[in-house]
Amino acid sequence: MGRVAAAARPLPVTARGQRTRQKLIDAAEHVFGGAGYHEAGIAELTQCAGVGLGTFYLYFPDKHSIFADLVRTLNHRLRADIQAAIGGLDDRVDQEIAGFDAFFEFLERHRNLYQVIRQAESVDPSLHRWHYETMAKGYVRGLRAAQVRGQISKDLDPEAVAFALMGVAEAFGMRWVHWDKKRPSAAARRSLRLLIERALRPLGSAARPSGKKA
Repeated sequence: MGRVAAAARPLPVTARGQRTRQKLIDAAEHVFGGAGYHEAGIAELTQCAGVGLGTFYLYFPDKHSIFADLVRTLNHRLRADIQAAIGGLDDRVDQEIAGFDAFFEFLERHRNLYQVIRQAESVDPSLHRWHYETMAKGYVRGLRAAQVRGQISKDLDPEAVAFALMGVAEAFGMRWVHWDKKRPSAAARRSLRLLIERALRPLGSAARPSGKKA
């Protein structure tokens, strides 16, 4: 069971308030990703954000509240980046590759993503589950639409495929972006596309050239 969250503060209405709140969220990403949730204190968060201790409580009631908001913010931004990357593509495999690339780019900008999400598993299991289920929900919709268009096999279960591909993305991101601080190699990306093509396409269908519309 996840812990009961303290009452959330209303979102700031002024541009200055929104900037201050975002500074605290950015600081939380840095501090929780480095020191860890249990070791980090609110004083460290405010020091990193460059605001006074009392300012924190204008925006968040406690440490758990800002951690939960951080996870939700990262989740929302990642999904938005992926949607922007795949928006102009019609073929599902092209969308998959573009979505993977968008994830790798996001990970380059948010190198503490893995640490934050892994901490959520112990800090707030319900929030941890929410993150993955929310990521999968839109994924499933896209896969079902691709099945209707005949781009991927109708024998596949979209939810199972969504979680499998999310696992592949995390493993690729860990191996190259997180560990080696670089994008996956050209050979790795070619292998990734072949893997996706062969796993998703209907039996007997030919692979489409990269970037071509269905």
